Amino acid sequence: MKIELPLKTEAIREIIPHRYPMLFVDRVNEFVDGDFIVGQKNVSANEEFFNGHFPEKPILPGVITLEALAQLGVLFARLCSDGVDGSGLYVFAAADNVKFRKQVVPGDILRLEMKLIKRRAGIWKMQGTATVDGEIAVEGVLVAATASK
Repeated sequence: MKIELPLKTEAIREIIPHRYPMLFVDRVNEFVDGDFIVGQKNVSANEEFFNGHFPEKPILPGVITLEALAQLGVLFARLCSDGVDGSGLYVFAAADNVKFRKQVVPGDILRLEMKLIKRRAGIWKMQGTATVDGEIAVEGVLVAATASK
């Protein structure tokens, strides 16, 4: 697959099945085949979850950041030259050593990075890091795997 960076929302929607309001990767800025991928999520004040998390002091739910990293990981697995094709469904299968270090708020640009640790038999294990202005917001090891039927 020929990759022209940056990948924007329309191109991302052709690669992974997520749609609004559950698509959390707005752009892919860097990609090194078999090594890592860098993307971003623009945190907007009008996202629905801010109505309840928390109305007086909106904070991006940590699980949304983890989901954004997981989606970027699936994008990576699909874009790799020896990666997975688009026919199967890949899902978030595990998260280890996750640390939430900084609150993310509306107006932030969340830089997302997934770096391959190892892959075997349809399982992709990656180190994920989400930063805002160079400060780590969330980090951990995430695993993507084919969904069972």
